[in-house]
Amino acid sequence: MIVVTRLNDSRFAVNPDLIERIHETPDTTLIMVDGAKYIVTEPMAAVIEMIARYRARIVSLAYDAPDVAAPATQPLGSRTSTGPQLGIVRGSRGDGGGGLVSALRPAPEAPAATAPATTTPAPTGAR
Repeated sequence: MIVVTRLNDSRFAVNPDLIERIHETPDTTLIMVDGAKYIVTEPMAAVIEMIARYRARIVSLAYDAPDVAAPATQPLGSRTSTGPQLGIVRGSRGDGGGGLVSALRPAPEAPAATAPATTTPAPTGAR
């Protein structure tokens, strides 16, 4: 939540994810996704900065929170990691079991083309 100030100097918190638009003509007006409008004393640039700081704080909390356990993941192949992993799930073999998970591997690189460059002569003559 970000805290903004109404014209009567009362402060309130608003969820910046629900702000659809911000107008500054001349007062800063927050227009919410549900159509509600709030006129605030902060300039539009300050509200945008508050929103950016709020979102940066949310991302920071998501990555820096030591008390939050990482989600349990199943190791793919010989890899053992606690972070997110990508894998391909192959379809069932018809035995009623689940799909097989295999690790993603980089695609083999194609050999460099060694064919000589050819040029085609430009057609001559007018049409």
